[in-house]
Amino acid sequence: MHHPSHALALPRSLRRVGALGALTAAAFAVAVATAGPAAAHADVEAEGARALDQNVALNFSAASESASAGISKLEVVLPKGIAPGDITYKEGPDGWKFTATDRGYTVAGPKLPVGEDAEHVVTVRQLPDAKSLVFKTVQSYSDGKVDRWIELEEEGSSDGHGHGHPAPRLDLKPAA
Repeated sequence: MHHPSHALALPRSLRRVGALGALTAAAFAVAVATAGPAAAHADVEAEGARALDQNVALNFSAASESASAGISKLEVVLPKGIAPGDITYKEGPDGWKFTATDRGYTVAGPKLPVGEDAEHVVTVRQLPDAKSLVFKTVQSYSDGKVDRWIELEEEGSSDGHGHGHPAPRLDLKPAA
């Protein structure tokens, strides 16, 4: 005998499981790839920042991924709406200097102890009216090794280079 309800339910549930299964597998792969203390990253934080806020301190942190060399330089590419002239250097590692570039800025100096993260703070004169800002960052080590924190989340899985080096991203609240 023919049961139309089963015939309809089966493909729909299979479809749903298939989509969920793929999502779960992808999420699991990401979790595995980013698990553990070796999961390095570069971050930017600004507590409660809103679009168009003025004089906002941005706290950058770039994790050390080298077991033998110290971080000696960070190059930051500024997102659209923030010009190098809008940035003021507040603080960073001892002896490091801030230099504006045509696309952003660098902070560089004596190499940090092996395994020590590079942290620095800059002030932005005014944030642009945007939902989020991406600060592509290239991190150089004393032995010439380079970590490129430049991947955009949208393209991370589709370009085949998924090494998990997302660019630091700051999500902004809507303008006040």
